[in-house]
Amino acid sequence: MTTPTHFTDSRLNHLITTYHDGLLHDTLPFWINHAVDHEYGGFTFCLNRDGSLLDDDKGIWQTCRFTWLLGELYNTVEPRDEWLNLCQHGIDFINKYAFDADGRMFFQLTRDGHPLRKRRYIFTEAFGIIALAAHARATQDDIPLQKAIQLFELIIKHVTTPGLIPPKNNPDTRPSKSLAIPMILLATAQELRKATNHPVCNEWIDRTIHEIQNDFMNHDHRAVLESVTPDGELIDHIDGRILCPGHAIEAAWFILREAEYRNNDPDLIQLGTAILDWMWTFGWDTEFGGILYYRDVKNLPPQEYWHDMKFWWPQNEAIIATLYAYYLTNDPKYARWHTQIHDWAYRHFPDPVYGEWFGYLHRDGRIAQHAKGNLWKGPFHLPRMQLTCWRLAEKLANGRENA
Repeated sequence: MTTPTHFTDSRLNHLITTYHDGLLHDTLPFWINHAVDHEYGGFTFCLNRDGSLLDDDKGIWQTCRFTWLLGELYNTVEPRDEWLNLCQHGIDFINKYAFDADGRMFFQLTRDGHPLRKRRYIFTEAFGIIALAAHARATQDDIPLQKAIQLFELIIKHVTTPGLIPPKNNPDTRPSKSLAIPMILLATAQELRKATNHPVCNEWIDRTIHEIQNDFMNHDHRAVLESVTPDGELIDHIDGRILCPGHAIEAAWFILREAEYRNNDPDLIQLGTAILDWMWTFGWDTEFGGILYYRDVKNLPPQEYWHDMKFWWPQNEAIIATLYAYYLTNDPKYARWHTQIHDWAYRHFPDPVYGEWFGYLHRDGRIAQHAKGNLWKGPFHLPRMQLTCWRLAEKLANGRENA
């Protein structure tokens, strides 16, 4: 297939329809129809291909993410009562069951809200913040907004106070830090900023972008590392050499989104596209297509056995990043890349029978398993991609009409 140098009008219209209809008539109805727990509250996400229940435990990552999505749709697409009511349904469960006595959040609960697991990382709290912020915008209620701000300040305390988050490795032997922390703080601060002009938002957006640029971008290898020393140096061991292209590409479009927010800031556009360029080179599978899960920065064998699988979410993030890059630069390279990843993903992941997307493919695109949801996969990466790319494609189309 020949890929375009620029999007035609018909291609843009196709993209708008694909993302709009996929979100509102496929992805969202699948989860609303199958995940809402009307008896115990909240949502159940461990679903089989047809939406039937695999497990009734409740992951708070996905609970917060779906609550955010519902609030975001209400705030930015259409103020539908159904979306607001389900957003409130999620918030009620979160407030009642998800918080521990220390103010942090549990990761996994039983169906009726009893705690099962609490992780040392601050990601559950980050997703709690975006859920509370979206709900605050939708309801114009100051209580969830103040709770979101306090929770953001709590996770900042944890990531800046040595010892509050137990280290993965012995810090006296091999100190390190992870890309996941500045990346999640960047996205969380951006979502919180939609609801408040609190100065902590811009402060941490600036800090996290600076840290990603100065510590995790390795210019010798033209790669964004997943973990580095506290000073940003390569840790030349298997764990230190690991790359997760989808993860870094996700960070790239967070930076591009910030560039757009700052009136198309050229330095941030250059930074975001550099990350995308580097990690596309590592991530794109030239033999089978799609974004690989892990690579080694020195092209040595990665340790993780799933390194060459195609998970759903790296494809989602690459679809967003390439379209964002094209929107901000008009560089035909990004139109080609977007067409490559969009068309490959849409050939392999959507379920033509029951809707939504499969989550896990083998390298050659064969389905590895048919479940639609678990503690890690739920209504977040895919609908966020559909919503973001629907908006971007409309902006591109509208820009041509105005021109």
